[in-house]
Amino acid sequence: MQNNPRLGIMLMIATTFVFAVQDGISRHLAGEYNVIMIVMIRYWFFAAFVISIATKQSGSIRAAAATKQPILQITRGTLLALEICVMVSGFVLLGLVESHAVFACYPLLIAALSGPVLGEQVGWRRWTAIGIGFVGVLVILQPGYAVFAPAAVIPLAAAFMFALYGLLTRYAARKDTTATSFFWTGTAGAVVMTVAGVWFWEPMSAADWRWMAALCVTGAGGHWLLIKTYEVAEASEVQPFAYLQLVFASAIGIFLLGETLRPNVALGAAIVVAAGLFTLWRAKKAA
Repeated sequence: MQNNPRLGIMLMIATTFVFAVQDGISRHLAGEYNVIMIVMIRYWFFAAFVISIATKQSGSIRAAAATKQPILQITRGTLLALEICVMVSGFVLLGLVESHAVFACYPLLIAALSGPVLGEQVGWRRWTAIGIGFVGVLVILQPGYAVFAPAAVIPLAAAFMFALYGLLTRYAARKDTTATSFFWTGTAGAVVMTVAGVWFWEPMSAADWRWMAALCVTGAGGHWLLIKTYEVAEASEVQPFAYLQLVFASAIGIFLLGETLRPNVALGAAIVVAAGLFTLWRAKKAA
């Protein structure tokens, strides 16, 4: 693997932008159609992309699918598919700005859960950062202020699910290759979403089928960019720039979808991101 941090950073910025566009399209479509159906169609295209990439890297579909931990791999793929459904529901109910502001806490959840799940040691500095980060989440959610909206818990649940998915991915990497995990991510998710989604099928207009095609392309394109990012640079060098997805998604929400940025959301998101960057720095230093 080559080590080109500057190119890796540029690719990560491009990745976060494409994923933010994907989220904006998801919000539009899920506002008009059933969330499960939208995610199902998206997964059909994603599964084809995953099978193509994983097969190319492994040499054959059988080699890409070979695993000694199928239950773990299926659980990972299912968990990610469900997380996407939950997060897209958050986009519809809360908007991109607030959903991403809360979701930005997932690296803190990964740090907090890495001990019980992976047996990793988390020092007091990172625990302090985790605590501060969740103060930021409380600033965003404002519990006890007027009436606490139950919908605000949705992106927090998605963040927890995504953090658990990330930890299970790291656990799976102890025995399986990246190509194998990538294969199961797409195929298991596609099977689960198809079984659930066919019951929610509804007609889609020609214009929205074009949006659906754009959603599929941005989804595959974002993952392709992410793969390229990690091919040219160390994860620790580029991971802090993943937070730019919050910036891009918020810009799309505000300027294209008419959302607003409340002061408490801006302040809370800043606290969460700062705490997340500190945990990344501590993890890099420990490594």
